[in-house]
Amino acid sequence: MQQDMFQSPDYFLIDELLTEEHKLVREAVRQWVKQEISPVIDGYCQRAEFPSQIIPGLGRLGCFGPTIPAAYGGGGLDYIAYGLMMQELERGDSGVRSTASVQGSLVMHPIHSFGSEEQKKRWLPRLATGELMGCFGLTEPDFGSNPAGMLTYFDDDGDHVRLNGAKMWISNAPFADIALVWAKDPEGKIRGLIVERGMEGFSTPETKGKWSLRASATGELVLDNVRVPKTNILPDARGLKAPLSCLSSARYGIAWGAIGAAMDCYDTALRYARERVQFDRPIGGFQLIQKKLAEMITDITKAQLMNWRLGVLRNEGKATPEQISMAKRNACETAVHIAREARQILGAMGISGAYPIMRHMMNLESVITYEGTHEVHLLITGMDITGFNAFS
Repeated sequence: MQQDMFQSPDYFLIDELLTEEHKLVREAVRQWVKQEISPVIDGYCQRAEFPSQIIPGLGRLGCFGPTIPAAYGGGGLDYIAYGLMMQELERGDSGVRSTASVQGSLVMHPIHSFGSEEQKKRWLPRLATGELMGCFGLTEPDFGSNPAGMLTYFDDDGDHVRLNGAKMWISNAPFADIALVWAKDPEGKIRGLIVERGMEGFSTPETKGKWSLRASATGELVLDNVRVPKTNILPDARGLKAPLSCLSSARYGIAWGAIGAAMDCYDTALRYARERVQFDRPIGGFQLIQKKLAEMITDITKAQLMNWRLGVLRNEGKATPEQISMAKRNACETAVHIAREARQILGAMGISGAYPIMRHMMNLESVITYEGTHEVHLLITGMDITGFNAFS
């Protein structure tokens, strides 16, 4: 087990754009990752297990719903602080960041944005500490990029509804206490419902055999005539716009997180290139290695600047879903390329669990697909700039 020697690249002095609070938040998460994640994450990945002992620590750090107001148990932080948290968590592992992203952006965000006051007070404080964990049920076996076609539905049953359907590829599902499930009401409108662990007919079988996000718990949501109280329906979520706003929040975190993984790969490759000697000198002295490293830091810097600007726009309420899509797509493409280049610099050692690169590379193959595929985000930008819908 190698010591975590990570040093954050900051070629354009972006730290000068951050507040002291931003830097304190980032440092707290970075040190926690070095102490609690880096020493154990490879073993959990190799065994395909989720390190459940990290949940209380994530809660204490404020990584669950950091932008949720303090009155509901959140951190009341701005979006740049949130982004920096996700960057540092994914620098440790994409699965760890996914756990926090789902809890904050896909469970707490919709409850805060579309829930009743009673729902907010009942659920948000316990979700913020990690006492309760949640998951988000939108994707179905036959409907991923086209969520409007979902088949999950519910019928009226007095003061309850009867919920039927299935969701898949759901992060946190195997251990979640609640699931934020999106389903069609009797009129065909998409609504959000809070389904609780223990409700009859509700089960969450775990997805096995993954080669990616192996330290993250993924599962299905099986909904077989589940009776859900009407008080668990989000009153202000009607139509597809509500779940899509949740995805925008999650995609924003991914834009920062993926660059955290890229930074870790770059830092690992740079350190290795300085130390690995071949032909009587460090390989960092060879032109082709310098080309790879120079292109890595250039691409990281461009993504850092885009993410920072997007954070400013979000803080000002000006960021559009299309801008978030662009940043998510850019970060994922950058990270995947950097991981592959870093693996080549390390040669055979790049596939070893002694280094994080192959783990990041496998994880990023999921990150580049979930919360909207790479191609879908490209077409979102295309539609925004041309005015033409290429989806239909």
